[in-house]
Amino acid sequence: MIAARILIVEDDRIVARDIQNQVSRMGHVVVGLSTSGEEAVRLAVHHQPDLVLMDIRLDGEMDGIEAARRIREAQRIPVVFLTAYANDEVVQRASRTEPFGYLLKPLEEPQMRTVIQMALYKQASDAKLRMSERRYAATLASIRDGVILCDRDGRVDFMNRVAEAMTGWTAAEAAGRPLTSVFVALDEETQEPQEDFSALVRRSGAHAPPERLSRLLPRGDTAAGRAGEDGTGGPGIAVEERCSAIIDDRGEVAGSVLVFSDLTQRRRVAEALRTAQADLAHAGRLTMMGELAAAVAHEVNQPLMAIVTNAGTCLQHLSHPEPDLGKTRAVAERIVRDAQRAGDVVRSIHALARRTPADPGWVDVNALIVETLALVRAELRRARITVETDLQAAPPWVHGDRVQLQQLILNLVMNAIEAMAAPDLPLRRLCVVTTSGDGGLAVRVEDSGSGLADTDPEVLFRALYTTKPDGLGMGLSISRSIVELHGGRLTASPGTQGGSVFEVVLPVAQGET
Repeated sequence: MIAARILIVEDDRIVARDIQNQVSRMGHVVVGLSTSGEEAVRLAVHHQPDLVLMDIRLDGEMDGIEAARRIREAQRIPVVFLTAYANDEVVQRASRTEPFGYLLKPLEEPQMRTVIQMALYKQASDAKLRMSERRYAATLASIRDGVILCDRDGRVDFMNRVAEAMTGWTAAEAAGRPLTSVFVALDEETQEPQEDFSALVRRSGAHAPPERLSRLLPRGDTAAGRAGEDGTGGPGIAVEERCSAIIDDRGEVAGSVLVFSDLTQRRRVAEALRTAQADLAHAGRLTMMGELAAAVAHEVNQPLMAIVTNAGTCLQHLSHPEPDLGKTRAVAERIVRDAQRAGDVVRSIHALARRTPADPGWVDVNALIVETLALVRAELRRARITVETDLQAAPPWVHGDRVQLQQLILNLVMNAIEAMAAPDLPLRRLCVVTTSGDGGLAVRVEDSGSGLADTDPEVLFRALYTTKPDGLGMGLSISRSIVELHGGRLTASPGTQGGSVFEVVLPVAQGET
Protein backbone atom coordinates (compact mmCIF):
# COMPACT_ATOMS: atom_id res chain seq x y z
CA MET A 1 0.00 0.00 0.00
CA ILE A 2 1.15 3.54 -0.77
CA ALA A 3 1.21 5.78 2.34
CA ALA A 4 0.35 9.36 1.51
CA ARG A 5 0.04 12.85 2.95
CA ILE A 6 -3.62 13.88 2.58
CA LEU A 7 -5.46 17.20 2.87
CA ILE A 8 -9.18 16.91 3.85
CA VAL A 9 -11.59 19.65 2.75
CA GLU A 10 -15.05 19.22 4.39
CA ASP A 11 -17.35 21.94 5.79
CA ASP A 12 -18.99 19.53 8.26
CA ARG A 13 -16.45 19.22 11.08
CA ILE A 14 -17.92 15.98 12.43
CA VAL A 15 -17.71 14.35 9.02
CA ALA A 16 -14.20 15.79 8.57
CA ARG A 17 -13.03 14.17 11.87
CA ASP A 18 -14.58 10.89 10.88
CA ILE A 19 -12.76 10.98 7.52
CA GLN A 20 -9.52 11.86 9.34
CA ASN A 21 -9.85 8.84 11.62
CA GLN A 22 -10.55 6.49 8.70
CA VAL A 23 -7.59 7.87 6.71
CA SER A 24 -5.27 7.53 9.69
CA ARG A 25 -6.33 3.88 10.24
CA MET A 26 -5.34 3.22 6.62
CA GLY A 27 -1.79 4.39 7.40
CA HIS A 28 -1.96 7.78 5.74
CA VAL A 29 -1.03 11.15 7.29
CA VAL A 30 -3.55 14.00 7.39
CA VAL A 31 -1.61 17.24 6.89
CA GLY A 32 -4.57 19.57 7.29
CA LEU A 33 -8.32 20.08 7.62
CA SER A 34 -10.19 22.83 5.80
CA THR A 35 -13.82 23.93 5.70
CA SER A 36 -13.63 26.42 2.78
CA GLY A 37 -12.30 26.45 -0.73
CA GLU A 38 -10.14 29.54 -0.18
CA GLU A 39 -8.43 27.96 2.82
CA ALA A 40 -8.00 24.67 0.94
CA VAL A 41 -6.03 26.44 -1.83
CA ARG A 42 -3.72 28.07 0.75
CA LEU A 43 -3.15 24.81 2.66
CA ALA A 44 -2.40 22.95 -0.59
CA VAL A 45 0.29 25.50 -1.46
CA HIS A 46 1.73 25.34 2.06
CA HIS A 47 1.69 21.57 2.73
CA GLN A 48 2.03 20.19 -0.82
CA PRO A 49 -0.05 17.07 0.00
CA ASP A 50 -0.04 13.92 -2.13
CA LEU A 51 -3.86 13.88 -2.32
CA VAL A 52 -6.83 16.14 -1.56
CA LEU A 53 -10.20 14.77 -0.45
CA MET A 54 -12.51 17.60 -1.53
CA ASP A 55 -16.17 18.12 -0.64
CA ILE A 56 -18.01 19.66 -3.59
CA ARG A 57 -20.40 21.83 -1.53
CA LEU A 58 -18.46 24.21 0.73
CA ASP A 59 -19.21 27.36 2.67
CA GLY A 60 -17.94 30.59 1.20
CA GLU A 61 -17.71 32.02 -2.29
CA MET A 62 -15.55 29.20 -3.69
CA ASP A 63 -17.04 25.72 -3.94
CA GLY A 64 -15.00 22.50 -4.04
CA ILE A 65 -14.94 22.31 -7.83
CA GLU A 66 -13.37 25.76 -8.21
CA ALA A 67 -10.91 25.03 -5.40
CA ALA A 68 -9.92 21.75 -7.11
CA ARG A 69 -9.38 23.54 -10.40
CA ARG A 70 -7.02 26.06 -8.85
CA ILE A 71 -5.10 23.40 -6.93
CA ARG A 72 -4.69 21.25 -10.06
CA GLU A 73 -3.52 24.21 -12.15
CA ALA A 74 -1.00 25.39 -9.57
CA GLN A 75 0.43 22.17 -8.08
CA ARG A 76 -0.88 19.24 -10.18
CA ILE A 77 -2.09 17.65 -6.91
CA PRO A 78 -4.68 14.88 -7.45
CA VAL A 79 -8.19 15.52 -6.09
CA VAL A 80 -10.90 13.03 -5.08
CA PHE A 81 -14.37 14.58 -4.72
CA LEU A 82 -16.68 13.86 -1.78
CA THR A 83 -20.39 14.41 -2.35
CA ALA A 84 -23.74 13.30 -1.05
CA TYR A 85 -25.43 13.96 -4.38
CA ALA A 86 -24.35 14.86 -7.90
CA ASN A 87 -26.55 15.93 -10.76
CA ASP A 88 -25.36 16.00 -14.39
CA GLU A 89 -24.38 19.66 -14.29
CA VAL A 90 -22.23 19.21 -11.18
CA VAL A 91 -20.56 16.08 -12.59
CA GLN A 92 -19.82 17.86 -15.85
CA ARG A 93 -18.22 20.81 -14.03
CA ALA A 94 -16.24 18.52 -11.76
CA SER A 95 -14.96 16.45 -14.70
CA ARG A 96 -13.27 19.48 -16.19
CA THR A 97 -10.86 19.54 -13.24
CA GLU A 98 -9.64 16.00 -14.11
CA PRO A 99 -10.59 14.42 -10.74
CA PHE A 100 -8.95 11.17 -9.67
CA GLY A 101 -12.21 9.72 -8.29
CA TYR A 102 -15.53 10.25 -6.51
CA LEU A 103 -16.64 9.12 -3.07
CA LEU A 104 -20.35 9.17 -2.21
CA LYS A 105 -21.48 10.03 1.32
CA PRO A 106 -21.93 8.40 3.71
CA LEU A 107 -18.34 7.22 3.28
CA GLU A 108 -17.48 3.57 3.73
CA GLU A 109 -13.90 2.74 4.67
CA PRO A 110 -13.33 -0.11 2.13
CA GLN A 111 -14.59 2.09 -0.67
CA MET A 112 -12.47 5.01 0.52
CA ARG A 113 -9.38 2.77 0.80
CA THR A 114 -9.84 1.58 -2.78
CA VAL A 115 -10.45 5.01 -4.27
CA ILE A 116 -7.49 6.57 -2.44
CA GLN A 117 -5.12 3.80 -3.54
CA MET A 118 -6.28 4.04 -7.15
CA ALA A 119 -5.87 7.82 -7.09
CA LEU A 120 -2.33 7.53 -5.69
CA TYR A 121 -1.37 4.89 -8.25
CA LYS A 122 -2.78 7.02 -11.04
CA GLN A 123 -0.90 10.07 -9.79
CA ALA A 124 2.36 8.10 -9.71
CA SER A 125 1.70 6.81 -13.20
CA ASP A 126 0.88 10.29 -14.47
CA ALA A 127 4.06 11.67 -12.89
CA LYS A 128 6.14 9.02 -14.71
CA LEU A 129 4.34 9.84 -17.94
CA ARG A 130 4.96 13.57 -17.54
CA MET A 131 8.64 12.93 -16.82
CA SER A 132 8.85 10.70 -19.88
CA GLU A 133 7.23 13.43 -21.97
CA ARG A 134 9.72 16.00 -20.63
CA ARG A 135 12.65 13.74 -21.49
CA TYR A 136 11.13 13.10 -24.89
CA ALA A 137 10.57 16.81 -25.55
CA ALA A 138 14.09 17.68 -24.34
CA THR A 139 15.56 14.99 -26.60
CA LEU A 140 13.67 16.22 -29.66
CA ALA A 141 14.60 19.82 -28.87
CA SER A 142 18.31 18.97 -28.66
CA ILE A 143 18.72 17.11 -31.97
CA ARG A 144 19.85 18.99 -35.06
CA ASP A 145 17.11 17.67 -37.34
CA GLY A 146 13.67 19.19 -37.67
CA VAL A 147 10.91 17.07 -36.09
CA ILE A 148 7.15 17.44 -36.59
CA LEU A 149 4.59 15.12 -34.97
CA CYS A 150 1.15 14.78 -36.53
CA ASP A 151 -2.07 13.21 -35.31
CA ARG A 152 -4.08 10.62 -37.23
CA ASP A 153 -5.66 13.40 -39.33
CA GLY A 154 -2.32 14.86 -40.41
CA ARG A 155 -2.51 17.90 -38.12
CA VAL A 156 0.54 19.20 -36.29
CA ASP A 157 0.85 18.17 -32.64
CA PHE A 158 4.47 19.10 -31.94
CA MET A 159 7.46 20.87 -33.54
CA ASN A 160 10.97 21.17 -32.18
CA ARG A 161 13.03 24.37 -32.45
CA VAL A 162 14.91 23.25 -35.56
CA ALA A 163 11.60 22.62 -37.34
CA GLU A 164 10.40 26.07 -36.27
CA ALA A 165 13.52 27.71 -37.68
CA MET A 166 13.38 25.81 -40.99
CA THR A 167 9.65 26.24 -41.66
CA GLY A 168 9.19 29.74 -40.22
CA TRP A 169 6.29 28.54 -38.02
CA THR A 170 6.30 28.48 -34.24
CA ALA A 171 4.95 25.38 -32.53
CA ALA A 172 2.06 27.40 -31.10
CA GLU A 173 1.11 28.78 -34.52
CA ALA A 174 1.35 25.40 -36.23
CA ALA A 175 -0.54 23.40 -33.58
CA GLY A 176 -3.70 21.92 -35.06
CA ARG A 177 -2.90 23.03 -38.62
CA PRO A 178 -2.62 20.51 -41.49
CA LEU A 179 0.99 19.54 -42.12
CA THR A 180 0.58 20.56 -45.77
CA SER A 181 0.19 24.20 -44.74
CA VAL A 182 3.24 24.16 -42.44
CA PHE A 183 5.68 21.96 -44.38
CA VAL A 184 5.46 22.92 -48.07
CA ALA A 185 7.88 20.83 -50.14
CA LEU A 186 8.75 20.49 -53.83
CA ASP A 187 10.26 17.53 -55.63
CA GLU A 188 13.95 18.34 -55.95
CA GLU A 189 14.21 17.09 -59.53
CA THR A 190 10.91 18.26 -61.08
CA GLN A 191 10.19 21.23 -58.78
CA GLU A 192 6.59 19.99 -58.58
CA PRO A 193 4.69 19.98 -55.22
CA GLN A 194 5.37 16.84 -53.19
CA GLU A 195 2.60 14.72 -51.70
CA ASP A 196 2.29 15.13 -47.94
CA PHE A 197 4.81 12.56 -46.67
CA SER A 198 2.90 11.92 -43.43
CA ALA A 199 -0.29 11.18 -45.40
CA LEU A 200 1.67 8.79 -47.60
CA VAL A 201 3.06 7.01 -44.54
CA ARG A 202 -0.33 6.84 -42.82
CA ARG A 203 -1.84 5.38 -45.97
CA SER A 204 0.98 3.00 -46.94
CA GLY A 205 2.43 2.04 -43.55
CA ALA A 206 5.50 -0.16 -43.95
CA HIS A 207 5.32 0.12 -47.76
CA ALA A 208 5.99 3.87 -47.75
CA PRO A 209 9.45 5.02 -48.97
CA PRO A 210 11.95 5.32 -46.11
CA GLU A 211 13.23 8.71 -47.22
CA ARG A 212 13.11 11.25 -50.03
CA LEU A 213 14.82 14.46 -51.14
CA SER A 214 12.74 17.63 -51.33
CA ARG A 215 13.04 21.37 -51.33
CA LEU A 216 11.36 23.04 -48.35
CA LEU A 217 9.81 26.41 -49.11
CA PRO A 218 9.91 29.14 -46.45
CA ARG A 219 6.65 30.16 -44.84
CA GLY A 220 4.35 31.91 -47.28
CA ASP A 221 6.64 31.27 -50.28
CA THR A 222 5.05 29.50 -53.24
CA ALA A 223 7.17 31.04 -56.03
CA ALA A 224 9.23 28.52 -57.97
CA GLY A 225 12.38 29.25 -59.94
CA ARG A 226 13.90 31.60 -57.37
CA ALA A 227 17.51 30.93 -56.40
CA GLY A 228 17.62 28.65 -53.39
CA GLU A 229 19.14 29.49 -50.03
CA ASP A 230 21.68 26.69 -50.55
CA GLY A 231 22.89 28.26 -53.80
CA THR A 232 21.79 25.39 -56.05
CA GLY A 233 19.31 27.44 -58.10
CA GLY A 234 16.07 25.86 -56.86
CA PRO A 235 13.55 27.48 -54.50
CA GLY A 236 13.84 27.02 -50.76
CA ILE A 237 16.42 24.72 -49.18
CA ALA A 238 17.25 21.10 -49.96
CA VAL A 239 16.12 18.69 -47.23
CA GLU A 240 16.11 14.95 -46.70
CA GLU A 241 12.75 13.74 -45.32
CA ARG A 242 12.20 10.62 -43.22
CA CYS A 243 8.75 9.73 -41.94
CA SER A 244 7.38 6.93 -39.76
CA ALA A 245 3.90 5.94 -38.66
CA ILE A 246 2.92 5.99 -34.97
CA ILE A 247 1.10 2.74 -34.15
CA ASP A 248 -1.33 2.49 -31.22
CA ASP A 249 -2.03 -0.53 -28.98
CA ARG A 250 -4.55 -1.89 -31.48
CA GLY A 251 -2.02 -1.87 -34.30
CA GLU A 252 -3.68 1.07 -36.04
CA VAL A 253 -1.97 4.22 -37.29
CA ALA A 254 -2.44 6.94 -34.70
CA GLY A 255 -0.24 9.56 -36.32
CA SER A 256 3.17 10.10 -37.85
CA VAL A 257 6.53 11.67 -37.10
CA LEU A 258 8.36 13.61 -39.82
CA VAL A 259 12.12 14.12 -39.44
CA PHE A 260 13.94 16.35 -41.94
CA SER A 261 17.51 17.58 -42.16
CA ASP A 262 19.03 20.52 -44.00
CA LEU A 263 21.37 19.29 -46.75
CA THR A 264 22.87 22.73 -47.44
CA GLN A 265 25.99 22.35 -45.31
CA ARG A 266 26.41 18.70 -46.24
CA ARG A 267 26.31 19.53 -49.93
CA ARG A 268 28.68 22.44 -49.51
CA VAL A 269 31.15 20.12 -47.80
CA ALA A 270 30.67 17.49 -50.52
CA GLU A 271 31.19 20.13 -53.22
CA ALA A 272 34.32 21.39 -51.48
CA LEU A 273 35.56 17.81 -51.23
CA ARG A 274 34.91 17.20 -54.93
CA THR A 275 36.73 20.42 -55.78
CA ALA A 276 39.66 19.42 -53.58
CA GLN A 277 39.74 15.97 -55.16
CA ALA A 278 39.66 17.51 -58.64
CA ASP A 279 42.47 19.90 -57.70
CA LEU A 280 44.45 17.02 -56.24
CA ALA A 281 43.89 14.91 -59.35
CA HIS A 282 44.93 17.87 -61.52
CA ALA A 283 48.08 18.33 -59.45
CA GLY A 284 48.71 14.60 -59.63
CA ARG A 285 48.47 14.64 -63.43
CA LEU A 286 50.84 17.58 -63.61
CA THR A 287 53.21 15.82 -61.26
CA MET A 288 53.03 12.63 -63.30
CA MET A 289 53.73 14.53 -66.51
CA GLY A 290 56.61 16.36 -64.88
CA GLU A 291 58.07 13.13 -63.56
CA LEU A 292 57.63 11.50 -66.97
CA ALA A 293 59.32 14.43 -68.72
CA ALA A 294 62.15 14.43 -66.17
CA ALA A 295 62.61 10.68 -66.58
CA VAL A 296 62.71 10.99 -70.38
CA ALA A 297 65.16 13.92 -70.21
CA HIS A 298 67.41 12.14 -67.72
CA GLU A 299 67.50 8.76 -69.42
CA VAL A 300 67.70 9.99 -73.03
CA ASN A 301 70.28 12.69 -72.34
CA GLN A 302 73.19 10.28 -72.17
CA PRO A 303 72.62 8.46 -75.52
CA LEU A 304 71.82 11.79 -77.19
CA MET A 305 75.10 13.28 -75.97
CA ALA A 306 76.89 10.19 -77.21
CA ILE A 307 75.21 10.58 -80.60
CA VAL A 308 76.28 14.23 -80.82
CA THR A 309 79.86 13.37 -79.85
CA ASN A 310 80.12 10.47 -82.28
CA ALA A 311 78.56 12.54 -85.07
CA GLY A 312 81.22 15.21 -84.54
CA THR A 313 83.95 12.57 -84.65
CA CYS A 314 82.44 11.12 -87.82
CA LEU A 315 82.48 14.56 -89.47
CA GLN A 316 86.11 15.04 -88.48
CA HIS A 317 87.05 11.75 -90.09
CA LEU A 318 85.18 12.65 -93.27
CA SER A 319 86.90 16.06 -93.45
CA HIS A 320 90.33 14.44 -93.91
CA PRO A 321 91.68 14.31 -97.52
CA GLU A 322 91.83 10.54 -97.26
CA PRO A 323 89.35 9.56 -94.49
CA ASP A 324 89.79 6.28 -92.71
CA LEU A 325 86.56 4.59 -93.74
CA GLY A 326 86.97 1.79 -91.18
CA LYS A 327 87.11 4.21 -88.28
CA THR A 328 84.31 6.28 -89.80
CA ARG A 329 82.11 3.18 -90.12
CA ALA A 330 82.80 2.23 -86.49
CA VAL A 331 81.81 5.71 -85.35
CA ALA A 332 78.62 5.58 -87.47
CA GLU A 333 77.75 2.19 -85.97
CA ARG A 334 78.11 3.69 -82.50
CA ILE A 335 75.71 6.47 -83.54
CA VAL A 336 73.16 3.85 -84.65
CA ARG A 337 73.52 1.91 -81.39
CA ASP A 338 73.09 5.06 -79.29
CA ALA A 339 70.00 6.05 -81.28
CA GLN A 340 68.53 2.58 -80.77
CA ARG A 341 69.28 2.83 -77.04
CA ALA A 342 67.49 6.19 -76.87
CA GLY A 343 64.46 4.66 -78.60
CA ASP A 344 64.51 1.73 -76.16
CA VAL A 345 64.54 4.15 -73.23
CA VAL A 346 61.53 6.06 -74.61
CA ARG A 347 59.57 2.86 -75.26
CA SER A 348 60.39 1.59 -71.77
CA ILE A 349 59.08 4.76 -70.11
CA HIS A 350 56.03 4.72 -72.41
CA ALA A 351 55.26 1.14 -71.38
CA LEU A 352 55.59 2.17 -67.73
CA ALA A 353 53.09 5.00 -68.24
CA ARG A 354 50.65 2.64 -70.02
CA ARG A 355 50.32 0.02 -67.29
CA THR A 356 48.47 -3.23 -67.85
CA PRO A 357 45.14 -3.67 -65.96
CA ALA A 358 46.00 -3.72 -62.26
CA ASP A 359 43.01 -5.77 -61.08
CA PRO A 360 41.33 -7.51 -64.02
CA GLY A 361 37.91 -9.14 -63.58
CA TRP A 362 34.41 -9.32 -65.04
CA VAL A 363 32.71 -5.92 -65.07
CA ASP A 364 28.97 -5.17 -65.57
CA VAL A 365 29.19 -2.10 -67.80
CA ASN A 366 25.50 -1.15 -67.29
CA ALA A 367 25.95 -1.01 -63.52
CA LEU A 368 29.18 0.95 -64.01
CA ILE A 369 27.37 3.55 -66.14
CA VAL A 370 24.58 3.97 -63.57
CA GLU A 371 27.12 4.36 -60.77
CA THR A 372 29.18 6.88 -62.75
CA LEU A 373 26.11 9.00 -63.60
CA ALA A 374 25.27 9.06 -59.89
CA LEU A 375 28.76 10.37 -59.14
CA VAL A 376 28.29 13.36 -61.47
CA ARG A 377 24.67 14.02 -60.53
CA ALA A 378 25.53 17.39 -58.98
CA GLU A 379 27.40 18.54 -62.12
CA LEU A 380 24.49 17.43 -64.33
CA ARG A 381 21.96 19.25 -62.15
CA ARG A 382 24.10 22.38 -61.97
CA ALA A 383 24.45 22.43 -65.76
CA ARG A 384 20.67 21.72 -66.16
CA ILE A 385 21.41 18.71 -68.38
CA THR A 386 18.72 16.10 -69.09
CA VAL A 387 20.08 12.54 -68.99
CA GLU A 388 18.66 9.76 -71.14
CA THR A 389 19.86 6.15 -70.91
CA ASP A 390 19.08 3.13 -73.03
CA LEU A 391 20.92 0.22 -71.46
CA GLN A 392 20.27 -3.20 -72.93
CA ALA A 393 18.42 -5.57 -70.61
CA ALA A 394 21.00 -8.40 -70.52
CA PRO A 395 24.43 -6.80 -70.78
CA PRO A 396 27.46 -8.91 -71.57
CA TRP A 397 30.37 -8.71 -69.20
CA VAL A 398 33.65 -7.00 -70.10
CA HIS A 399 36.88 -8.42 -68.76
CA GLY A 400 39.16 -5.67 -67.50
CA ASP A 401 40.08 -3.32 -64.69
CA ARG A 402 36.92 -1.82 -63.15
CA VAL A 403 38.61 1.39 -61.96
CA GLN A 404 40.13 2.11 -65.37
CA LEU A 405 36.83 1.40 -67.16
CA GLN A 406 34.99 3.72 -64.75
CA GLN A 407 37.60 6.40 -65.40
CA LEU A 408 36.96 5.91 -69.12
CA ILE A 409 33.19 6.45 -68.75
CA LEU A 410 33.72 9.34 -66.35
CA ASN A 411 36.08 11.06 -68.82
CA LEU A 412 33.54 10.74 -71.65
CA VAL A 413 30.63 12.00 -69.49
CA MET A 414 32.63 14.95 -68.13
CA ASN A 415 33.78 15.75 -71.68
CA ALA A 416 30.09 15.84 -72.75
CA ILE A 417 29.15 18.09 -69.80
CA GLU A 418 31.94 20.54 -70.64
CA ALA A 419 30.83 20.52 -74.31
CA MET A 420 27.41 21.83 -73.19
CA ALA A 421 28.76 24.63 -70.99
CA ALA A 422 27.79 27.47 -73.36
CA PRO A 423 25.15 29.65 -71.60
CA ASP A 424 23.07 30.20 -74.77
CA LEU A 425 22.71 26.52 -75.63
CA PRO A 426 18.99 25.84 -76.35
CA LEU A 427 19.11 22.10 -75.59
CA ARG A 428 21.19 20.28 -72.98
CA ARG A 429 20.84 16.54 -73.41
CA LEU A 430 23.20 13.69 -72.53
CA CYS A 431 22.36 10.26 -73.95
CA VAL A 432 24.17 7.06 -72.92
CA VAL A 433 23.37 3.88 -74.85
CA THR A 434 24.75 0.33 -74.67
CA THR A 435 24.36 -2.24 -77.47
CA SER A 436 26.06 -5.51 -78.32
CA GLY A 437 26.82 -7.54 -81.39
CA ASP A 438 29.67 -9.16 -83.32
CA GLY A 439 31.34 -10.21 -80.07
CA GLY A 440 31.64 -6.65 -78.78
CA LEU A 441 29.88 -4.27 -76.39
CA ALA A 442 29.35 -0.71 -77.62
CA VAL A 443 28.93 2.24 -75.26
CA ARG A 444 27.79 5.44 -76.98
CA VAL A 445 27.92 8.82 -75.22
CA GLU A 446 26.15 11.58 -77.16
CA ASP A 447 25.82 15.25 -76.20
CA SER A 448 23.98 18.24 -77.68
CA GLY A 449 26.91 20.62 -77.40
CA SER A 450 28.69 22.71 -80.01
CA GLY A 451 29.89 19.61 -81.88
CA LEU A 452 33.17 18.83 -83.61
CA ALA A 453 32.79 21.47 -86.36
CA ASP A 454 35.56 20.92 -88.91
CA THR A 455 37.97 19.36 -86.44
CA ASP A 456 39.53 16.06 -87.41
CA PRO A 457 38.13 13.60 -84.79
CA GLU A 458 41.49 11.88 -84.49
CA VAL A 459 43.11 15.11 -83.35
CA LEU A 460 40.96 15.02 -80.20
CA PHE A 461 42.80 11.93 -78.95
CA ARG A 462 46.24 13.44 -79.18
CA ALA A 463 47.99 14.00 -75.86
CA LEU A 464 48.08 17.67 -74.77
CA TYR A 465 45.58 18.70 -77.47
CA THR A 466 42.76 20.76 -75.97
CA THR A 467 40.24 23.42 -76.96
CA LYS A 468 39.61 24.45 -73.34
CA PRO A 469 41.52 27.36 -71.76
CA ASP A 470 42.30 25.41 -68.59
CA GLY A 471 42.46 21.92 -70.11
CA LEU A 472 45.51 19.63 -70.20
CA GLY A 473 44.46 17.72 -73.28
CA MET A 474 44.99 14.38 -71.53
CA GLY A 475 41.42 13.12 -70.87
CA LEU A 476 40.59 11.71 -74.29
CA SER A 477 44.16 10.56 -74.81
CA ILE A 478 44.05 8.59 -71.56
CA SER A 479 40.59 7.26 -72.47
CA ARG A 480 41.83 5.88 -75.77
CA SER A 481 44.83 4.35 -73.98
CA ILE A 482 42.48 2.58 -71.56
CA VAL A 483 40.28 1.29 -74.40
CA GLU A 484 43.24 0.02 -76.40
CA LEU A 485 44.69 -1.57 -73.29
CA HIS A 486 41.46 -3.60 -73.07
CA GLY A 487 41.56 -4.62 -76.71
CA GLY A 488 38.88 -2.21 -77.90
CA ARG A 489 38.55 1.00 -79.88
CA LEU A 490 37.34 4.56 -79.21
CA THR A 491 36.02 6.82 -81.97
CA ALA A 492 34.45 10.27 -82.24
CA SER A 493 31.92 11.52 -84.78
CA PRO A 494 29.42 14.39 -85.21
CA GLY A 495 25.91 13.83 -83.82
CA THR A 496 22.94 13.52 -86.14
CA GLN A 497 21.31 16.66 -84.67
CA GLY A 498 24.42 18.54 -83.63
CA GLY A 499 26.72 17.78 -80.77
CA SER A 500 29.16 14.88 -80.83
CA VAL A 501 29.16 11.12 -80.31
CA PHE A 502 31.94 9.12 -78.66
CA GLU A 503 31.67 5.36 -79.08
CA VAL A 504 33.61 2.70 -77.21
CA VAL A 505 33.65 -0.89 -78.47
CA LEU A 506 35.06 -3.51 -76.09
CA PRO A 507 35.39 -7.29 -76.51
CA VAL A 508 32.97 -9.23 -74.29
CA ALA A 509 32.30 -12.71 -72.93
CA GLN A 510 28.73 -13.86 -72.33
CA GLY A 511 27.49 -15.19 -69.02
CA GLU A 512 30.64 -14.66 -66.97
CA THR A 513 30.30 -13.12 -63.52
